[in-house]
Amino acid sequence: MKILYLEDDINLSNTVCEFLEEEGFEIDPSYDGEEALNKLYHKNYDLLLLDVTVPNMNGFELLQNLRESGIKTPAIFITSLSTIDDLSKGYEIGADDYLKKPFILKELLFRIKALLKREYKMTTDEIELFPNIIFNDSKNIIFVNKEAYEISQKEADLLKLLYKNRSSCVNFEEIFETLWSFSETHSDQSLRTYIKNLRKVIGKDMIVSVKKKGYVFV
Repeated sequence: MKILYLEDDINLSNTVCEFLEEEGFEIDPSYDGEEALNKLYHKNYDLLLLDVTVPNMNGFELLQNLRESGIKTPAIFITSLSTIDDLSKGYEIGADDYLKKPFILKELLFRIKALLKREYKMTTDEIELFPNIIFNDSKNIIFVNKEAYEISQKEADLLKLLYKNRSSCVNFEEIFETLWSFSETHSDQSLRTYIKNLRKVIGKDMIVSVKKKGYVFV
């Protein structure tokens, strides 16, 4: 997951970047709004973390510019501005969440994961897994040589997660967090069943088990 982090406090930026990198994210720091805007027009990101009071172009202006340009990358404002007017303005511009400084790093992590999980589930499209295998994730159907195979919602969520991180091992913890809600109890046996069912459709060699770690879509 690639994150653009706009923060002009270098010490805070370094602390947050180091923490999130240890959690497996790829962080691209920016220290002023114009620099961040330039990066956003040349790179794709999964999430934006934006301070408001930064040089050259503040966070509100930056996000408004992006939304008017059709860029819908989810965004979290992280700022000391905490009045109702500031909060309202942030959401009206197009923010997805708002975190007040000072904050606890783990709270930031929870908010990031919750937002990415939500955005991940909302994305619907046809994905070409291979030239002869198409996955329609809005209908939970895999087409193999134009023959349709219907899969369960959790199997669809699992396939989508593995494909998004293709060629990289997706660990069990991330899989459980994505497939099961907080009110549900995850099941190792259920996960193995989902993997088995997917392999029957797309081929047993396409999803590789990594012992005691997770799975890789190859």
